[in-house]
Amino acid sequence: MTSTLIVGAGSAGCVLAARLSADPARSVRVFEAGPVFATMGELPVELLDPGHLPVGPESRLVWRYPGNLVRGKVIGGSGAINGSYFIRPPADDFAAWSAVAGPRWSFESVLPVFCALEDDADFGTVPGHGIGGPIPISRTCDPSEFSVEFARQCVAAGFTEIPDLNTPADTGVGFGRVPLAISRGRRAGPAITHLYPGLHRSNLILTGETMVTRLLLRGTRVIGVEWARGRERGTTYADEVVLCAGAVESAALLIRSGIGPEPLLRSLGVPVLRPAPVGAWCTDHPEIGIEFAGAEPARSTVALEYVLEMDDLELRPYTAMFTPGLRRVGVALMRPESTGELTLVSTDPAVAARVDQRYLRAGQDRARLREGVARTADLLGRRIGPVDDSWLRANLGTSQHLSGTCRMGRAGDERAVVDERGRVHGIEALTVADLSVVPVPLRRGPQATTVMLAASIADHMVV
Repeated sequence: MTSTLIVGAGSAGCVLAARLSADPARSVRVFEAGPVFATMGELPVELLDPGHLPVGPESRLVWRYPGNLVRGKVIGGSGAINGSYFIRPPADDFAAWSAVAGPRWSFESVLPVFCALEDDADFGTVPGHGIGGPIPISRTCDPSEFSVEFARQCVAAGFTEIPDLNTPADTGVGFGRVPLAISRGRRAGPAITHLYPGLHRSNLILTGETMVTRLLLRGTRVIGVEWARGRERGTTYADEVVLCAGAVESAALLIRSGIGPEPLLRSLGVPVLRPAPVGAWCTDHPEIGIEFAGAEPARSTVALEYVLEMDDLELRPYTAMFTPGLRRVGVALMRPESTGELTLVSTDPAVAARVDQRYLRAGQDRARLREGVARTADLLGRRIGPVDDSWLRANLGTSQHLSGTCRMGRAGDERAVVDERGRVHGIEALTVADLSVVPVPLRRGPQATTVMLAASIADHMVV
């Protein structure tokens, strides 16, 4: 029987599978709902080119949810289709996290994990950084003219350039080049850096196109999963199960299995195994896209080469054109007060979960986004407005950074689904190890945090 069954070969699942299978005495099986490729040589070019984001309507590599929310559905998950942005959150995000969940998640505790993961070509030998780790980190040496002009405007506006946005002494204000998970011009997502190097192991089995539909339990102990693969249906047993299916699908699987809000379970006709606030109080980064006419890019490059950080706002000069003929600067609110809710309308896994983001409910969120739009207008030398609530809603989008659907917290915390090691409260042999457990908004994009989180939980599991 399998020792550890991992649901999802996304960013977290790749890291977890690699670290756990390093122990030859532990058998590890991974089920991925999307396609997998036997070797790196078989990966489609769109998964290697960091300048290409394969998330458009034609893509078959993503989950799609109402509200234009997409997540990676392929080996490597969202880390295989993203812009390679790899910035750590500032220390006070981890102070807030550890205050909720425990000292394992303080900045002092997670910094060594970040360092061990990184092979930073620019700052690897500087204290608080890593060299020789599995994830190559570098910053653009030849930025596009659009990025260079944005940097010039930041200087003219009085902002300081930050050479290293991953510095442990992050002040939260300034602009700089984005740390990128790229190697020799190719996207270096966790499938490439972690999973593929371990697939030769006889104790690691990866199976694609397999949707886990329900957890199997004996009493309050998980003993395996039910799955669907095309028309085939099956059951796989394991000593323990780890959910790495992402903030939407990990939560949806818990609910389908009877672990979730009692009123929702009863409305779906699901027997209540364990009442839990699954799906409640989730967060994302609302983003306003400021578009204006501009020249077509001279060449393909990563989506973001520079960003401007203004505490809880991040201004993003995108190098790609999402609308033909229009340049875009994104204004993202990184620490929103508004929280959302994930629910299911059916127990059929083919019916997408619904995420009500509830963006802009908090007046402070609307005020901060208005300030960000005004600052962007000043940087670009353009008039925008009037920026009232109607304008904000009409121009509102998402950064695709959903988290917190299975929040981490101590026993007795009414908002907590898992403990500080990712173990589901009240359920044995079940762990969640992906972005769904993060209990606080993160002021940076989540990719670096996701791999750190998975590495940390894996280390806890092998102790």
